Amino acid sequence: MDWWREWIPRLQHKKQANVLVALSFCIPLKGFGCTPDLKNFARSGGLIALLPHFTLPTSAEIYLFAGHLIRMLVILLAAWIVTSLIHKWFPHVRRRMVAHMLTQRGGSDIELEKRATTISAIIRKALAGVIWVLAIIMALKEAGFDIGPILAGAGILGLAVGFGAQNLVHDIISGMFLLLENQIRVNDVAILNGTGGLVEAIHLRTTVLRGQDGTVHIFRNGSINTLSNMTHGYSYYVFDLGVAYKEDTDHVIEVLKGIADELMEEEKFKAIILEPLDVIGVDSFGDSAVMIKARFKTAPIQQWTVGREMNRRIKKKFDEVGIEIPFPHTSIYFGEASKPFKLEMQGPDREQLKQLIREIQEETKNAAALEGGAEAKA
Repeated sequence: MDWWREWIPRLQHKKQANVLVALSFCIPLKGFGCTPDLKNFARSGGLIALLPHFTLPTSAEIYLFAGHLIRMLVILLAAWIVTSLIHKWFPHVRRRMVAHMLTQRGGSDIELEKRATTISAIIRKALAGVIWVLAIIMALKEAGFDIGPILAGAGILGLAVGFGAQNLVHDIISGMFLLLENQIRVNDVAILNGTGGLVEAIHLRTTVLRGQDGTVHIFRNGSINTLSNMTHGYSYYVFDLGVAYKEDTDHVIEVLKGIADELMEEEKFKAIILEPLDVIGVDSFGDSAVMIKARFKTAPIQQWTVGREMNRRIKKKFDEVGIEIPFPHTSIYFGEASKPFKLEMQGPDREQLKQLIREIQEETKNAAALEGGAEAKA
């Protein structure tokens, strides 16, 4: 065990000048049971003179240290395994939660799936954080640290952070109420403070929206003043359809209902249209159109799919039956006529055109002669 002592005389002339670097070896070596002679170390000014004065650990001390080290590794490994299992099993737990809630309370499976996804993501992250904090505390205890002062210091630090980071606390509390009150869920389409988009994530501190153009908007939960959820429970697609004043509005409404009935019969739209078309009626009179308002009740987020298809069919059907959808143009009306008529200009025949040209030429010659006579008199 003393073979290394033979090398000390050879290294004495290479004393280290940086005492601080050498001192950094004292604490970990002392943890192995070594007791350095610091007085001789300071006098020598180097680590080389320190080495002969260490007491090597006994076998019992080595076994004790190895036991602590193994327990620390086991604790950290167990924490990693548990958090990995949580991330792996939570999707299955979420599906079982949705199935159970559908059995007990009923409702839309899409709504329950969104709510379960939102809440499970928060719970999964919170559990992983708690597990790692406990694992680190247990590992520090195995390393010989007194965790009492650490916990007390953490409490004081938390109190100081609470006073100094009131906005952070406000954001977290607001995020908790967002989740508990089911105001918004992941995959909802919402408008936050006037900005709309798809809800991509809800954290305790922030909410993330992605706009239609792909822009990501991040809101602090405490700064959300107005929240409009466009896909909570069900959705409506509202039509504001303008037709010409000459059209019979009752006939237009019947055509709209016929288009809606055909749309609802298709398998693709039968599942997402919840109720037949609700025609509210003639809503207003515009500058050039009579406005008819109607709406479709649909499953969440499906209102735009239904609305786009309905608009396509309305345009096609109106063209077939001759219903006019006004657009900027000029129509000429006379008297009490209710319908516009076309004006077609008829041009003069060839002989009339030749006669008109001859008259113009004669008038031009006469005008030139008069101008010449006036100049001669002058």
